[in-house]
Order: sequence, then C-alpha cells, then structure tokens
Amino acid sequence: MSEVRSNVRGAEAPVRELRYQRVYDLVLRLIEENGLRPGDKLPSTAELTKLADVSVISVRRALDELDHDGVIERHQGVGTFVAEPKLVSEPGRSGALLGTISDDARTVAFETRLVGLSVGMPGLNHVRALNIQEGQPVWEISRVRLRGGRLTVAERATIPLSLVPAIDEEQLADGSSLYELLAQRYGIVEAYAEQVFQVDRPSQWEREQLELSPTDVVMRVRGVSYTEDDVAFDSYQQTYRADEYVFYVQGRRSDSQLVRPGAGGSWAVRSLGSAQPPAAAAAE
Repeated sequence: MSEVRSNVRGAEAPVRELRYQRVYDLVLRLIEENGLRPGDKLPSTAELTKLADVSVISVRRALDELDHDGVIERHQGVGTFVAEPKLVSEPGRSGALLGTISDDARTVAFETRLVGLSVGMPGLNHVRALNIQEGQPVWEISRVRLRGGRLTVAERATIPLSLVPAIDEEQLADGSSLYELLAQRYGIVEAYAEQVFQVDRPSQWEREQLELSPTDVVMRVRGVSYTEDDVAFDSYQQTYRADEYVFYVQGRRSDSQLVRPGAGGSWAVRSLGSAQPPAAAAAE
C-alpha cells in the first residue's frame, strides 16, 4: 500500500495558488474586518483587480462563486453589495414551522396566508404515512409564508378527521399556528417527525404558490409528525426557495459545533505557503 506523507514546510514544495480564491478570501475579510452589513457596497471589479493583483477574469470568477454562495448580490450598472443572510431552517426541530426558522442577525417576521382548507379522501401514500384506513377522510390545509412581501415557503398539511374533527378556519386565516391550535384544542403535541429532503424543480402547484419558473430550484421536505404515543397525525409537505435557506440538522449535542448553522464564507482548504492580500489595504 502506498503512503502519502504531508510536507508541512510549505516553502519546500511548489505551491500553485488559485488566484480567484485570493479574491474570494479578500472579499470575505473586507466584510468581516470592516463590519459591513447587508446592503453595504463592495469595491468594484476594477478595484478588486488592483487590490488582489489578479486579472479581471479571476475577479469575475470569484464574484460568481461569492454570488452563488449567497455572500454578495450584484446589480447591473449599480455595483456589488453584501447580500442578505440566508435563513436557517431546522426541520428536525419539533413544533410549528415558523419556530424552526431563524436568522442570526435579526428576528424573522413572516406573514402567513391560508390558501385552502378542505376535506377529502387521501391517496395511498397519505394512508400509509398516517396509518389510517382507505376512505377515511382527512383535512388538507394549504398555506404560504411571506418574508418582506416575498413568497418564500409553501406548505400542505394532511390531518385525519378522526383525530381532529373541527378546525377553526378564521384562526388559521389570521396566521395562528396550526400545531398550537391542535395542542390547545385536542392535546395533540408533536414529539418527533420522520422527514425526507429533496432538491428538485418545482411542481406546478409549487410554481403557482411561490411564483416560480420551471427552471427554479426548491428544497422539498416531506414528513410525518408523531405524538409521544407514536400516533401519526400530520402527513405534510414544505417547499422552500432553495436560494434563500440553509438547512440545519443536529444530532445528540445540545450546542452547535458547526460554528453557526448559518455560517457563510469559504470552507476551502488553502495550499501551504499561499499568500493572502491584506484586507487593511483594501479598506483604505
């Protein structure tokens, strides 16, 4: 078996630095060391070219990567700005949907709209998920969530009438939490959930609810919520705009070991001996 040995003396081995990574790291340090906030303007392409001593091509690639990673926003003819942070969704956390979404910087305010409330006959997948008999009626509750007037989450809940004979439509239309209503009226409390995550193109229903195009990308969460007694009471689907969220699932530890769930920036491993342009010079 061949053995690979590390050479910790970076100067003894030739190092090929990726020039676009130099620009990427420079922008991250500019944001951090100068305390830049979402909406603050960043240096232009020409300025970054001089600061990092690289070509325009390297700067453009770095900006493409930063844009893709949600660090910056570019507006044609206006400039490059620090982007709004992505929201952190913790779908594994029990409770109401909005209680699983957070933003490290600010309190997240959502508007809830009730799209539909009806009684119907569940398909076979819902029958199996909820462990009910075929032909047993269910509630189907459809809602969307808006942040700053922008549609950002669409969800459907499917709940057996045998467990929940009545639902107050007016309270749901006013934005009340479905799970809080179930707890208050029927003593139904979520203890845990089974979930499946899927990155996909949006379905027609999802496109209509979130005003998406067929080429957009969504994160779809399908799940089943259970009580402490292992009774399945909700077979649900949640659809998120994939470009606005990061998803965080935690194991047994009670404290986060991943820096912060929404931590941005580069997770690259830099080659030994590669240089870093000083951010202080960029701030002048």
